[in-house]
Amino acid sequence: MSSKGGGTALTRRNYRLSSDSDKARATGIVNEKLLSDYLHHVFPSTKHGPAVASLRKPLGFQDLGSHLENLLSEGEPSEEIKDQPAEGRLGPQPVVLDHTSGFEGLLFVDDDLLGVIGHSNFSSIRATTCVYKGKWAYEVLISSQGLMQIGWCTLNCRFNQEEGVGDTPDSYAYDGNRVRKWNVTTTNYGKSWAAGDIVSCLIDLDEGTITFCLNGQSLGTAFTNIKMGPGIAYFPSISLSFKESVAFNFGSRPLRYPVDGYLPLQNPPTSDLLKAHKLLGYIKNVLCTAIDTQEDRLLETDCAMWSLHGEPTVLVTLAHIFNYFAPLMCKVYLVEDVLMNFLLGILEGGGSVDEHPLIQQLLDLFWLLMEDYEVNECLKQLMMSLLRAYRFSPIIPDLGFQIHYLRLTTAVLHHEKSRKYLLNNVLFDVLRSVVFFYIKTPLRVKEAGLEELIPTTWWPTHFDKEGKDERECKDESADERLRRRAYERGCQRLKKRIEVVEELQVQILRLLLNNKDKTTGEASRYIFLNKFRKFLQENASNRGHPTALCPPEYMVCFLHRLITAVRSCWDDGNRKNQSSIRSEEAYVPPQLFYNGKVDYFDLQRLGGLLSHLKKTFKDDLASKANIIIDPAEIQATSMDDLDEDEESGAAQRPFGAAAMGGALARPSWLSSPTLGRANRFLSTAAVSLMTPRRPLTQPEKVKVRTLTVEQRTEEDIEGSHGNDGLLLGRPVEEPEQPVADKSLLEIVDGIVMMYNLSVHQQLGKMVVVSDDVHEYAVALKDTEEKIARCPARSGKCRPAGCVLQRSDILDELQKSQKVFSEKLNHLSRRLAWINATIYSKEKMLDVYWLLCVCIRTIEHADNTGSLFAFTPEFYLNVAMNAYSALKNYFSPANNMEELPGYEETLTQLAAILAKHFADPRIVGTDIKDSLMQALASYVCYPQSLRAVERIPEEQRVAMMRNLLAPYEQRPWAQTNWILVRLWRGCGFGYRYTRLPHLLKTKPEDANLPSLQKPCPSLLLQRHMAELLSVDKDMAASFLNSVLNQLNWAFSEFIGMIQEIQQAAERPERNFVDTRQLKVCATCFDLSVSLLRVLEMTVTLVPEIFLDWSRPSAELLLRRLAQLLNQVLNRVTAEKNLFDRVVNLRLPGLESVDHYPILVAVTGILVRILVDGDRQGISRAASVLLSDPCFQLHSIQHLLGEGAEPSSTLPAAASSARPIVGSLGSSVAPPIPSAAGNTGSTERKHFSLHSYTDYISEEEKHKVELMLVFLTEESKQAAASTAPTSEEDLCPICYAHSISAVFKPCSHKSCKACINQHLMNNKDCFFCKATITGVDDYNKPAC
Repeated sequence: MSSKGGGTALTRRNYRLSSDSDKARATGIVNEKLLSDYLHHVFPSTKHGPAVASLRKPLGFQDLGSHLENLLSEGEPSEEIKDQPAEGRLGPQPVVLDHTSGFEGLLFVDDDLLGVIGHSNFSSIRATTCVYKGKWAYEVLISSQGLMQIGWCTLNCRFNQEEGVGDTPDSYAYDGNRVRKWNVTTTNYGKSWAAGDIVSCLIDLDEGTITFCLNGQSLGTAFTNIKMGPGIAYFPSISLSFKESVAFNFGSRPLRYPVDGYLPLQNPPTSDLLKAHKLLGYIKNVLCTAIDTQEDRLLETDCAMWSLHGEPTVLVTLAHIFNYFAPLMCKVYLVEDVLMNFLLGILEGGGSVDEHPLIQQLLDLFWLLMEDYEVNECLKQLMMSLLRAYRFSPIIPDLGFQIHYLRLTTAVLHHEKSRKYLLNNVLFDVLRSVVFFYIKTPLRVKEAGLEELIPTTWWPTHFDKEGKDERECKDESADERLRRRAYERGCQRLKKRIEVVEELQVQILRLLLNNKDKTTGEASRYIFLNKFRKFLQENASNRGHPTALCPPEYMVCFLHRLITAVRSCWDDGNRKNQSSIRSEEAYVPPQLFYNGKVDYFDLQRLGGLLSHLKKTFKDDLASKANIIIDPAEIQATSMDDLDEDEESGAAQRPFGAAAMGGALARPSWLSSPTLGRANRFLSTAAVSLMTPRRPLTQPEKVKVRTLTVEQRTEEDIEGSHGNDGLLLGRPVEEPEQPVADKSLLEIVDGIVMMYNLSVHQQLGKMVVVSDDVHEYAVALKDTEEKIARCPARSGKCRPAGCVLQRSDILDELQKSQKVFSEKLNHLSRRLAWINATIYSKEKMLDVYWLLCVCIRTIEHADNTGSLFAFTPEFYLNVAMNAYSALKNYFSPANNMEELPGYEETLTQLAAILAKHFADPRIVGTDIKDSLMQALASYVCYPQSLRAVERIPEEQRVAMMRNLLAPYEQRPWAQTNWILVRLWRGCGFGYRYTRLPHLLKTKPEDANLPSLQKPCPSLLLQRHMAELLSVDKDMAASFLNSVLNQLNWAFSEFIGMIQEIQQAAERPERNFVDTRQLKVCATCFDLSVSLLRVLEMTVTLVPEIFLDWSRPSAELLLRRLAQLLNQVLNRVTAEKNLFDRVVNLRLPGLESVDHYPILVAVTGILVRILVDGDRQGISRAASVLLSDPCFQLHSIQHLLGEGAEPSSTLPAAASSARPIVGSLGSSVAPPIPSAAGNTGSTERKHFSLHSYTDYISEEEKHKVELMLVFLTEESKQAAASTAPTSEEDLCPICYAHSISAVFKPCSHKSCKACINQHLMNNKDCFFCKATITGVDDYNKPAC
């Protein structure tokens, strides 16, 4: 290897021989004749044909330079021809996008002026060159499949934010998003495009036509008779919407799909191309020729076995060739057309990359005989060409194109020096190297060859009552079974071919994770680690700028390949060091979160800001982790200070300049498909919308003792001689057992972060294809059933009374059947691809491994006590989201129960949710809400609920205690929902999955937690009963808060339905906001769930209300009775507000009905009036009857008694119906008037007797007993109640007699009012004096 450091670069003249005296030294032991024969063989002259050896002029190294120049000049066009412009074209060369004046709107343009990203509603830009005569072509590489119009326009076209290419008279465009062509008007044309497609735009100005091609296939002539003539010339142009991106190829690279007769807008480098092919031929001659010095003859050899042994003759010969070849290899066109194709040809024989050492030898040769800057540029252009070719290659059944380009990429990265250069300077800095790990999903199944690979399609045909697929269908016919098995075999064939690509991608990553290649400097793994961390930083710091982020579909594939590669490296290390843990037990030690060795950017910690945590826990860090924080480094930084610093930092950065730390202001994801960063921001408004608010490098005041990514070395990561590297500051709770290479720990940490950034959301998006298959399968089955019910066609005997068939209906049904079948054939093949690339069992195991890593990491961090606050929030988020993905995204195609250790993992996750949803060390409201929602979902499913029951009893009791904390000052709706789920299945008439009146409607998503079958937990109910029974103060405060929230929720609900009814009764056309309807339904659902919690409490611990020796029992019972009476009166009153709104059946209020709320109230009443002991029943009855709102009619309404006939509707109600119809037209289907639908007005009254499937006979009998009991008690109460004068009534409620006097002010009220008031306030009702005591009041005798 040559050394080119420090001083002046070595010139190529050093390789030439200047005199005859040097000849012997240069040729070594090769004699003159043999050398001449060798050089003539390597550099054959084609001018006079094959010359006879005896007549050939001797050739030596001193003549080789002039000989080579003569050979290269043969066939080269003259300078005059070179400079002659092409006829029919105007404009500069090279052709680029016009970033000075030829654009409209906001755009990002790449440094090479060929890639563009839209950043406004509809931006437009044209090229710098136009054509007016001849046949011309250019290509557009589609990077995103959104709204774009691509084509040609004249200079006179004026575009704006609404009108672009194709919307003006002299512009013509193709839109593959909407599958249309545009020229002022629009018609259907072409096919839909997808990311990774190439659109060829052809214009024939001799015939006046414009044609478009998609991936080399013509879409037909789009436009004819286009405007031509003097002054008319057409520019390539595009209009694209926000976030859409493309890259143009006007001819700076070889056209991927050239069309005969059409020229690229930019001239190809014909002369250089000819030279490069000649020189490559000479190199091949050297590789295939050996010199036998013993026999003095030349030998033909296999070039694949050639190696660089340092033979002087060969080296000097190659040096002469590279003198001309090296400068050409800095040009992108020549690298792609000459070098890449040559290297691909070497690998065409198949076999592993290791079986083709020639590429390694050639790269050695490049580094030896080319200047460093030439090798760097050549490798950069080669990788760019490979990436572009990989991404924009069409999908074929065997994925041959993708495999071909990945094999060459692997071969190049096998070369150590080349790999390190590319890692340091290209793969993450210039390219979207993550694209190498992406396998795109074909939108057009036929073109991808999936019809041949999966000839037989299949989809579910059996569904249960709730519309879910029956996984194990017993009614499957033999034909269906054969189809399903044939489909599964096709899916397996597809999966095996995809696995070949995935294995190559993993090989690339294993090369990048090599930590043994230290002969040429820092090992590859540490370079990769720092670049990977910076990649994560860019994606974490630009969450508000979608165009700056790595596309999530790339992240999904990258994550899976990286997990496979990291686990492989981890297990390799474990085999060498048996004391370390295996990858199955991997976790991230907690010291990474607080020792400052790893930068987490501005991502939130569980305990808040890092600067706050270091100030707060500096003593704990010193005592537990031996980490001393320098007081000078800790500054009191408020959020306002941070904002000021960020604003000033942004203001100081010049527009388009580099950001802090040498990083460019906009990350590489702003680039178009494959090229460099998009640093040119074009704006017709001269406003930059994308200046990052937060610099990529975090302010130093927040980063205490944290090294920047670029500053870290291998020693900083792995440590040495007593330095623990990344694991500095091990707490005493953390075991001393080595985990793994510390660099792998940080990569695993980055994988967890990457899943949190965008992978989980993308996994959720791709499920839509499976949902579409399900919907079309249901529709097809429904259509087939309708066809089967159609009578036989005419000409056949019909049974008596059969209705004559309408043939048009049958024809429409058969057309629908055909459409559904074709769509299912397409979707089932596409679903096979998605299941193989995204939802396969191997991918499921990756996500499950990630879940286990997060669980173990959280457990280890939790053991550190207060230092748990340093843990990044995303670990908890990923633990919850990964479980959700396994359950909701992977389970349709895979069985979760087959995962290794699944039951134990469920229990571990349950323990984390149960402990941390109320952990005081966690301060973020968002993460607290997420934990609460995850726990609420967890208890909805039997398997995960049993996992909660398996956690240690101490943790279960602590969880229930936290759930029973007062509802004020914290989110309570989810808490209440958890308690309701624990009770559902035990309450009065509370065994339903869906409400009775909604059974005939199809649920939006049958997998929602709220639609799962009841699975109550008697164990957790017992814990709740014990806690409420023992802790009287907690029980009183809990129930007081539940009653307060019930009062609020039901009052809000009543207020909202009043507004809805008033809007319905107004004569003018009115609209009800859908958000208002949603809030109204939410308040109703909250009211029902709070009533169910009260039912649960009064059933489990009735003494809270009925044992009046408890301080607050009587008060709680009176408040409960008051609320129950209010609910009953509002809901059961004849023709009341509730009835009228329920009858409207507005969309959004589907859950609002009599059954759920009345059954919940009935359950409470039955428990306190029927199931209790005699004393308790007597107390409950007296309190209920003494409430002034009590009406016996409301109780009778439950059994349908005492109801007026519904035919006696007042005239006002009937006349209001047509007016309500106008309301319904905006928020619901039109409601027919009373005259037009008399049957609907005779609505049956509510009665528990109507719900025989939901309410047992025993429950109905108890309600009857309660009604008889209350009827008798109300009669006795009416007979025994003495009239009370107004002066003796409580001045607060006017419902009870005065029974209490306050100290020291001596004001009076009833006990119920003062007790309820004192629970929240100590001031007197009247004088605001502080109440110190309450005495009984007895009215003095007259």
